[in-house]
This record gives sequence, structure tokens and C-alpha cells, in this order.
Amino acid sequence: MTELTELTAVRLVEGYRKGEFSPVDAVRAALRRAEEIQPAVNAFVRLDEEAALAQAAESAERWRRGEPAGLVDGVPVSVKDILLMRGGPTLRGSRTVSASGAWDEDAPSVARLHEHGAVFLGRTTTPEFGWKGVTDSPVSGVTRNPYDLSRTSGGSSGGSAAAVALGAGPLSLGTDGGGSVRIPGSFCGIFALKPTYGRVPLYPASAFGTLSHVGPMARDAADAALMMDVISGPDTRDWSGLGPAAGSYTDGLNGGVRGLRVAYSPSLGGQVAVRPGVAAAVRRGVEGLAALGAYVEEADPDFTDPVEAFHVLWFSGAARVTQRLGPRQRELLDPGLREIVGLGERFSALDYLAAVDVRMEMGRRMGRFHDTYDVLVTPTMPITAFEAGVEVPGGSGLRRWTGWTPFTYPFNMTQQPAATVPVGVDGAGLPVGLQVVGARHADALVLRAAHALYAAGVAGLAPPRA
Repeated sequence: MTELTELTAVRLVEGYRKGEFSPVDAVRAALRRAEEIQPAVNAFVRLDEEAALAQAAESAERWRRGEPAGLVDGVPVSVKDILLMRGGPTLRGSRTVSASGAWDEDAPSVARLHEHGAVFLGRTTTPEFGWKGVTDSPVSGVTRNPYDLSRTSGGSSGGSAAAVALGAGPLSLGTDGGGSVRIPGSFCGIFALKPTYGRVPLYPASAFGTLSHVGPMARDAADAALMMDVISGPDTRDWSGLGPAAGSYTDGLNGGVRGLRVAYSPSLGGQVAVRPGVAAAVRRGVEGLAALGAYVEEADPDFTDPVEAFHVLWFSGAARVTQRLGPRQRELLDPGLREIVGLGERFSALDYLAAVDVRMEMGRRMGRFHDTYDVLVTPTMPITAFEAGVEVPGGSGLRRWTGWTPFTYPFNMTQQPAATVPVGVDGAGLPVGLQVVGARHADALVLRAAHALYAAGVAGLAPPRA
């Protein structure tokens, strides 16, 4: 039954409905695949075979009776080890988090998946407190790229991206505070969506504030839409969450892109140096949108790199998340995290509010931009995956992960929906992502545009076999 690991969530649900195979078959195959890839890739912090098989058996009985619990009943899923999930510790990649405790509450997105019958395989790797754009931590070590084990999976949702790419469950929950579903999605050749802030409720609130989003990581846009239909409902624990979605994301997928006004910004107005192999693959993706009837124009958003303001917000969040740690506990932190904590502790409230002003001005400018253009398309990343185990590419001269992620964190500042779509590989055979950005609340449109690329065969990669 190993071929089941190559099926999308949509296809698995269809197969359950038709009686072609059962959730037990699919979950066993996914667990077997997870165990196969774990020694080389290190996608998981923890697998829970016994609980997953018990959930699968319950799902199989519901399907036998013709009474599925919800939209993803029996679908194998994984959860980044940042989000609470009852029954086991959420270590967040840190030796400063104790595994003892009740661990009796689900994050909102996890709770919705439980309600819809999803089967939980386990917890995926993250850097400590999700602080950087690659995935390695003092708890779990280095997570590697499915297409080249010497390279990084990206981060901070790198374990989730690697698991989905390699068939260890078609769906995973990730978080994104500066690109953390889109960076590994691009590097690992899968689809990932950072929804509009508040569209997927988050609890407990992130120390990184309203930069941090929860989003689906999946085989394709249709699977992500299915997952969004499950996880986007309101939850009273999130005071900043949005009300119910206007309709089904799945139902809105098939409208196509004919007449869509697309702004294509290959380098954010020359601010970003993009590698030729990346630029060529993204351009082919944009040409695919044009061939499908979209009106494409080269146009750049009206902002300069907000990295300094982002650093104020991000480093302050790092200081906040570690605020209660004593000197001995701080010695246990990832050295890079410890460094930015020190920087964050030096910022004043006025520094923070000035950074918020930058966000508000960017949001205003992007709101005006979307009066003219329905979506903005850029490369997701200016590079492909580099060597594993380091924060920045060797020889780059960069200091922090934000130096090589200029297309992602600006849209955390503005809280817009943004997705990465795999549109090819570079000369080394490494995946390239195209980013689709929509106006705030235009999540359905971003999913529709991405789905059109998949339907036309422009998006999607053959799965790796690490």
C-alpha cells in the first residue's frame, strides 16, 4: 500500500468514500513512510503510532457506517511542534521547556482537525521557538532537504515541509512569522499558505505578536483549501481572530484566472538579487498565468525593505518569549537565538511603536496597490536550498536569516495572504517557489490562482525519494 503515500488528502477522502481503501491502510502507509525517512531527513520530533492507528480504526468504522466526522476524516496529518496538542508535550525545539505537565489543550487549528476526524501522526521539527528560517534546534538537531540531504529544508516549519514532500502525511500544520511556511515550502517543493492574519485562530498568542500566522502545508492548493475549510473557523480563545469565512475555499477553487490583474515583481524593484535559475522558473510560472488569461504587468509594490523594523518586532518577540528564563536556562538556548534576545532587550517601547508605524504605512501602500492589481507575484525565495545546519548560506556575508528571505517577511508585516507554489527546479535539481500575494482577506483568490497553475500543469513537482 506504499502508493497511498503519494495521494493527496482530497484523493484519500474520495477513496474512503468509494471504499477503495481505508483510513487504516493510509495511516499505516504514512507511518511506515515517516519511519523510513526519519533517520536521514529528521522531519519528526515524535511519532505516535499507537494513537494514530487507534484513530484510524475509529475513522474506518465511521466511513463503514457512512457517517464521516468531517471533511478530513481519516486523513493523516502532522503538527509543527510549536502548536499545542493534547496528550503530549509541545517542546518548541527548546531544552528550556519541560515535558512534564498536563498537556491537555489543543491549539484552535488542532482542535478543528480533531473535530473533523483527522488522524495525527506526530509532531514535526522546528528551530527553537520558531526563531529562524532554517530548521535545527538543541532538541532535535538538523532537518534536511528531501531533494538533497546535504541541504536545509528551510524553516521554521521545515519538518512539516519535509514530511509532506516525502509522503509522511499529505497535510501538516505550520506557523509563519516571517516566511516560516513559505520558506520551507519553496525549498522542499510543496504548497504552503500564510493566510490573512486572524483567519486561522491562534492560541496561546505568539510572543512575536501579530506577525505570526498559522497555515496549511500540503501537496497542492486543493489540499490546502480543504484544510482551510477545516481550520479557519473562529475560536473564542483568540481575541484577534476573524469571523467565519465567507464560504468554502474548496468551492471557490475553479474560477480560473481569466481577467485577473497580476503584478509581476521579479526583484521588488531591483532591491533583491535573484539567482538566474530561480528567476527563469518563476518567469515560466508567470507566463503560465498569462496563457490562462490573466492580465500580467511588471509592477513593483511601493515599499523599501522593512528589515530594520521587522528586526525590532522580531527580536523584541524573542526577548519576550525567553523573558522568564534564568541565566542557567539561557545558556541552553540556541546561540543565535540568545544573540537576538540580547538585541531585543535593548529596544524601547518607542522603538517598537516606530516599527508598528512602518507596518501601518506598508499596509496602507499595499492596500492602494491592490486597488490596481488583484494579486502580486514574486519569487518566494531569491535562492534555492543551501547547506544544512547553518543560518545563512556559506560565503554570503549575511548575518541573519532575514538577509536571504526578502520576499517573505514584508507580507507578515502587512498581514496579507501569501502562498508559495512549486514551479520547477534550478540547475541543481532543487525546487523553486513562486509566491502569490493577495490583498488582506483575499485568501480564496490566492488559492484560486495557485490552483489554476496546478490544473494547467504549470505547478507541481515529482515527489523526491529521499
